[in-house]
Amino acid sequence: MLARRWFDSIARVRRQRHDSKKHRRPHRRWVVVDEKNSPAALRTVAVFEAVKGVLVLALGLGLLSLLHKDVEDLAENLLFRLHINSDHKVGHAIVNAASKLTDGRLWGIAALAIADSGVRFVEAWGLWKRHVWAQWLAVVTGAVYLPWEIIKLAERANWLHISVFVVNLAILLYMLYIRIQSFRSPVPDAS
Repeated sequence: MLARRWFDSIARVRRQRHDSKKHRRPHRRWVVVDEKNSPAALRTVAVFEAVKGVLVLALGLGLLSLLHKDVEDLAENLLFRLHINSDHKVGHAIVNAASKLTDGRLWGIAALAIADSGVRFVEAWGLWKRHVWAQWLAVVTGAVYLPWEIIKLAERANWLHISVFVVNLAILLYMLYIRIQSFRSPVPDAS
């Protein structure tokens, strides 16, 4: 008799839980491909990220051409051809940085450049295909570089630094906007 009451109370609790699930809000479905936002805007950002990836990859691979060479002497020759005095602040900084470059550091910088360009290519591919994860990746990668761009603007504001900052900030804000808008949209019916 006691066991029967116990089993009946468990069955009653299960029925109550089951009935209460019918009145809950439907779960938000995970969206893999963004069908709402403009494919032209996402593809424009994708092309921009791919171009940045190509530039970073070319820079990284170009640094490998400096292996086993006197980088300090190459830097002085470059400054001479550009008519920049090596005793000047900029010239001195370039020669000083070149004197600290070793083959190991060149390999490390090239490896970081290749990894960064790989991330940019993956991000560009995902944005081209309108994947939501790529939009989040664009938000994260844009936010990571923003402090360095602000520092560059504070050190020396020129048209290049300003334009890079404005374009990257616009991309970051657009990606953030479309991701926030997706959370504000109504939940689709579960049926």
